[in-house]
Amino acid sequence: MSLHLARPDLLHFVPYSSARKESAPSAVMLNANELPWAPYAGGDGLNRYPDPQPSALLARLAQIYGVTPEQLLVGRGSDEAIDLLIRGFCRARQDAIVISPPTFGMYRVCAQLQGAEVVEVPLQACDGFALRPQALIDAALARSAKLVFICSPNNPTGQLASREAILAVADALDERALVIVDEAYVEFADQPSLSEAMPGRSNLLVLRTLSKAFGLAGARIGSLIGSPAIIAFLRGLMAPYPLSAPSVAAALEALSDTRTEAFSGHLAQIKAERKELAERLQAHPEVIRVWPSDANFLCVQWRDACAVAAHLAARGIIVRDLSRYPGLSQCLRLSIGTSAENAAVLAALAAEECA
Repeated sequence: MSLHLARPDLLHFVPYSSARKESAPSAVMLNANELPWAPYAGGDGLNRYPDPQPSALLARLAQIYGVTPEQLLVGRGSDEAIDLLIRGFCRARQDAIVISPPTFGMYRVCAQLQGAEVVEVPLQACDGFALRPQALIDAALARSAKLVFICSPNNPTGQLASREAILAVADALDERALVIVDEAYVEFADQPSLSEAMPGRSNLLVLRTLSKAFGLAGARIGSLIGSPAIIAFLRGLMAPYPLSAPSVAAALEALSDTRTEAFSGHLAQIKAERKELAERLQAHPEVIRVWPSDANFLCVQWRDACAVAAHLAARGIIVRDLSRYPGLSQCLRLSIGTSAENAAVLAALAAEECA
């Protein structure tokens, strides 16, 4: 099993034992130094510490993701899981991670905070930012990297990585490195989650989030799916109470069966708006290229991205400047908004000053 890749000094780490871990809720709870009254009318339950890994939320997410609760760690967005993985498996100034820029910036940030080396296998614009599986394998083996992060659909370029390429990397690095697939945007793509391919691959892990397709960015809830042994290990490294009770309640409401129709409708609308917006932008005289996207955003290359961003900002429309990312000079990232918001973007771009 891939748990042998964890930091040796943490394999027998004794985690903090919180009051809520040590006992189930009871009629009289006097073990956590909590105030015995609710803080205000309607705030019932907020005077009690929440379940560190809420069983109802784990059960619902396991049902949605097609895994078992023992394979799930829930925390404060995907960011917390990324940080835990790097802290749990990478020794400062000894171990390394592999990433493929341009990609999500938190992999690098968490590695640098931990003092882990960041090995880069850049994606190439000339290849449509396609994953380079053999280069990833070679880099990981050459540096004995502990973790390989693959973002699919990739942020900020938007494209899915080849399923076969990802599995080839995971199989080649079996017992050598963990391969973590960040699927924050997978609901917007026409491809199932790679969690389906986990059986027999203990080194393959998947990151999921409720921040994007489920509209819970403010609740900060993300998940890591992996082998029960790795999940149990990482749970021991977490803060005692990572999720607030209101956030868990919001998540359970958003994931309820009553929200299924609205959820499906939002996904369909985002995909339709993405297609129309991409076609309209590609016809704009100042656009060089609109990169194909499987996410809820478009990466667009302009003749003068800075001028376009300023033009939109002056009209109250904020987009993300990607110029600092390798290979994305003159690129802006536009999230897919409502029909009215997307129309406002097109109207602003049609203004004479932007032509």
